[in-house]
Amino acid sequence: MDADETEARTSVVVAARGLDAQGLNRGTSGNVSLRWRDGLLITPSGLPSARMTPEDVVFLDRDGGFDHPLAPSSEWRFHRDILLHRPEVAAVVHAHPVYATAFAMCRQAIPAVHYMIAAVGGPTIRCSGYATFGTEALSRLALEALEGRTGCLLANHGMIATGPDLAKALWLAVEMETLCRQYAVALQVGTPVVLPDDEIARNVEKFRRYGPRARIP
Repeated sequence: MDADETEARTSVVVAARGLDAQGLNRGTSGNVSLRWRDGLLITPSGLPSARMTPEDVVFLDRDGGFDHPLAPSSEWRFHRDILLHRPEVAAVVHAHPVYATAFAMCRQAIPAVHYMIAAVGGPTIRCSGYATFGTEALSRLALEALEGRTGCLLANHGMIATGPDLAKALWLAVEMETLCRQYAVALQVGTPVVLPDDEIARNVEKFRRYGPRARIP
């Protein structure tokens, strides 16, 4: 394993632990992947992030094959398919945070009640249809819900956030959960006002240059 691969594997572990640290994940649920050479690096199945090491991260080829003592996450199919079909995406984060999952259980999309929804690339956070976890059917539904978007909800399941790198994907996951929490509270307070599509379109353009940045040397 060369230095670049060690760094890439370490970044996957750091992102997986970040899900827990941000309150987006508990136990062994949730998973993280990173585009790597001719395949991807993905968190292993059933191993808590606190115990995970860079060597535990599984390399998966484009056909779903792997040569590792640990199995890849059971959700490897939608990670692989998103990376195959979305060349601008280099990282995928999947988690079961409370508020996003609650809306997913109700199969409700999140409307444009706050301008930060522009972070997902459009006026809604869509909710996919339902399919059993780990299946090709779920992967197809996830790709449909992500069409023109960088994040989505999965019916009765959780959420997906993507990005050009792991930092951006994790940032988006946090923003999505925050939006879901704000929307849940607003529904209790009154009737949230939905922003018009043209306002969201303006913000989508602004968000092309928004998000976490590397420090200036």
